[in-house]
Amino acid sequence: MAAVRRSPWPTPLRLALGGSGSVLVLVEGCAGLGKTRVLHGLSGLPEAAEARRIPWRCGAAQQRPETGGGPALLLVDDAHRATPQEREWLRGLLEQPWEGLAAVLAYRPEELATDGLPLGAPAVSYPPGLAVFRHRLRPWGADRVRRAAVEVLGERATHEAVVRLHACSGGVPQVVADLLRALGAGTGSRCTAADVDAAGVPVRLAELVLSRTDALAAADRPVVWAAAVLGEPAGRDELLSVAGMDGARGRAALLAALAGAVLSEVSPGRYGFAVPLAATAVCERVPGPVREEVHGRAARVLARRRPVPWAEVARHRRGAGRRKGWLKAVEKAALAAVEEGRHQEAIGLLERTLAVREVPARHRARLAPLLARSAVIGLRSDQTVEVLTQAVRDPGLPVDVRGQLRLDLGLMLANQVGDLAAGMRELEAAVEELGEVRPALTSRAMVALAMPEWPTGTLAGHREWLRRAAGLARAGDSEVARAAVAANHASLAVACGDPQARELVAALPVDGPPAGCREHAARGLCNAADAALWRGSYRWSEELLSAGLDLSARIGASYTEQTAQGTRLLLDWWAGRWAGLGERCERFVAETAGMPVVAADAHLVRGMLAFVQGDWTQAVHWLTAQGAPAPECTRMPLAAATAGALIRLALVRDDLPAAAEQARAAWTAVAEKGIWAWAAELAPWAVEAVARAGDPAAARRMAAEFVRGLAGQDAPSARAAVAWSRAVLEEYEGRGPEAAGSYLRAAAAYRELARPYAWALTTEGAARCSLADGTGHSGAPDGAPDGEARGGADGAPGKNGRDSENGKDSADAEDGTDGEDGRRAHAVASLRRCVEQYTELGAVYDAARARTLLRSHQPPEVRRPGRPAFDDRLSPREREVAELAARGLMNREIAVVLHLSPRTVEQHVARALRKTGALSRRDLLRTAP
Repeated sequence: MAAVRRSPWPTPLRLALGGSGSVLVLVEGCAGLGKTRVLHGLSGLPEAAEARRIPWRCGAAQQRPETGGGPALLLVDDAHRATPQEREWLRGLLEQPWEGLAAVLAYRPEELATDGLPLGAPAVSYPPGLAVFRHRLRPWGADRVRRAAVEVLGERATHEAVVRLHACSGGVPQVVADLLRALGAGTGSRCTAADVDAAGVPVRLAELVLSRTDALAAADRPVVWAAAVLGEPAGRDELLSVAGMDGARGRAALLAALAGAVLSEVSPGRYGFAVPLAATAVCERVPGPVREEVHGRAARVLARRRPVPWAEVARHRRGAGRRKGWLKAVEKAALAAVEEGRHQEAIGLLERTLAVREVPARHRARLAPLLARSAVIGLRSDQTVEVLTQAVRDPGLPVDVRGQLRLDLGLMLANQVGDLAAGMRELEAAVEELGEVRPALTSRAMVALAMPEWPTGTLAGHREWLRRAAGLARAGDSEVARAAVAANHASLAVACGDPQARELVAALPVDGPPAGCREHAARGLCNAADAALWRGSYRWSEELLSAGLDLSARIGASYTEQTAQGTRLLLDWWAGRWAGLGERCERFVAETAGMPVVAADAHLVRGMLAFVQGDWTQAVHWLTAQGAPAPECTRMPLAAATAGALIRLALVRDDLPAAAEQARAAWTAVAEKGIWAWAAELAPWAVEAVARAGDPAAARRMAAEFVRGLAGQDAPSARAAVAWSRAVLEEYEGRGPEAAGSYLRAAAAYRELARPYAWALTTEGAARCSLADGTGHSGAPDGAPDGEARGGADGAPGKNGRDSENGKDSADAEDGTDGEDGRRAHAVASLRRCVEQYTELGAVYDAARARTLLRSHQPPEVRRPGRPAFDDRLSPREREVAELAARGLMNREIAVVLHLSPRTVEQHVARALRKTGALSRRDLLRTAP
């Protein structure tokens, strides 16, 4: 008999169809794995077009087809349903195949009459000349399920939904497809794991498993019911104990369930449903009294495991009607999850429990604080907020318990929901209710009110809250309370440039024995990393961020970890690590949907990326559209930076009143807070906006106030911004040489800070001022919007005043010693480097602006008359236009970005479409050579 081999079997099929021998392929796959789809695919093989195609579905009472010789593709589906006559016919064909026969038999192995023999016993006597292969279909992996979900749901397919979809479907393609059809009918902006659960059991799957269960003898069904109630694979002894069956009888029932393909050996020695969702279909059909009994036995069996899976014990005790035992198990499960850092698991369990109205008040008083603490550390859900809001209104709660809940609800509202006003009210109420009865918790509420990043309050007020919190913590015996104070003290010190900041950060209890100490240490590290970032201490920020992320991941502090990921996005923006940054921002926003405070960093970075790429509509969308936090609910440094980006957008569009209004409002907010380092990303644009709006005196006052506010502080990015702001003001006032020197000092500072985009913007400013005519006003380069006449976006001056390119003191770079021609040549060379830097970063808009200025000042190139010959390739300018057109910009918008006339843009687009053969503007990037 010919051996059954495994091989890349489509190749032998092609050979057989081409006249080289004969071949048989056995396609083996359980229900729903796609056997019929495989047969349809083989029918489309190019070689099959010249051969006879013989489709056959067993058990369908079809008329037997003509066979004969020559190339033929025999596609047999459902071989497990073959009648005795069909099996004999197929057996005869395969024992005496003709040259050119390519046969494919698809079947469900679990439904074969004789296990392992597709055509029954005895085995087929395959002739030596017949090549025989077996191809086993496998369930989809998580990545394939994700691709299917994206195809149907698009951006609605969240990571949590894909994970749940893969888990409950077992990766069976047909089940995945049925669930996606149900989910595709939804209208929400996101598809979550809860949506997957709500989709229920697909009809096809339910009918299959119920029909197989019904085919079993009544005495054998309890083992299937036990597996359904357990809802997870179990060992033989546990499964039979839950079923209430003794060894011999239970063994026979288990064998029957396996033979009937109701249950499977999911992993060695563990039995359950191949598709986990099938358990739900069976469980719903178990008679109520029987189901309660099975739940009771399951609870007792699982309680004997070590460690005890308390969450599952709780589920079964509830199913058995044991309310007291259920709540006791819930509390134990939540405590165990919190202790091990599995906060999201604790949140889900407690939310489901507290949503049950029948839970007595005394149990609510014990469980609600557990939910609140986990929600503050993990990632909250809207249900958590609703549950806690209802809890604090319960008049039956003790006052101190209500205060504890208010504390955590306030933290969630402020940190995660973004409702700052409500959060502060809850925190202040918590201080009153907790008072001296719960000093550790009272100090925690005070510590939260001491956070300076929120736009409410003043620096002096935050320090007073911290002082009071520290006093309570010292007087008490709670290490966790002292850790909370230490974390906020450290981050406040970093934000204010306190000389003791590094010592305070180094003293955080990263190895503190209580889990709460490590949680506050992780929060302190990540908050300090963010504070260091806004001061321009980027290397230190990177170090703190790595330590904070590592600790957060180890202890399961999901919220802290997510906020730190936002800081990482900002670091990468300023460092010029822009490759893939836009996509990362979009993913982050999707993952943190519903938590605007967490997503805010990504909104800012994505908006600034859109700006530098010339897509100002998208820039406005990311900075202000739904999902982006409002200024009053945004951390102060981020709000100031966002305001700077929006002011620049208004300047580019020549909307001076809007630019000045935004500048004054943002400046007032920073001034009231009193932490001037946070004005670093705002100051250059605010000064320019106010000056150009007709109030240069106010612009000068702002610049002076900025300098005074930074007196004696170590704030590298803000120091750089001081020089940049001074340069902007000097350029507006027509003092070109002084402005060029200030821009160069700013550029030197940004070079030392390793901020390439800010370096290019300020270097461009210096070159522009050096190349200005003798009228005393630098103006804008030809074709450039006046709003971009004095600089770029981002950044600030700084430390040593050294020219970043030639090593000279920047103050001497414009002293006239090299003469007019030397200064111009140096400026032109600087502009070329700016164009190169912008191009490398992908700053399309800035590169076009600098290139336009460069063209107007560099000597013309000597070349042959006529246009350069690019044949059918896009010229550099055509490629620039094509990139912007493909992003959706209109011709007039492209004209502003590239400093061209709309008519010229129209011509470039037409040539790009002709050269690339693109069918539309959107296709230009995909077809550009």
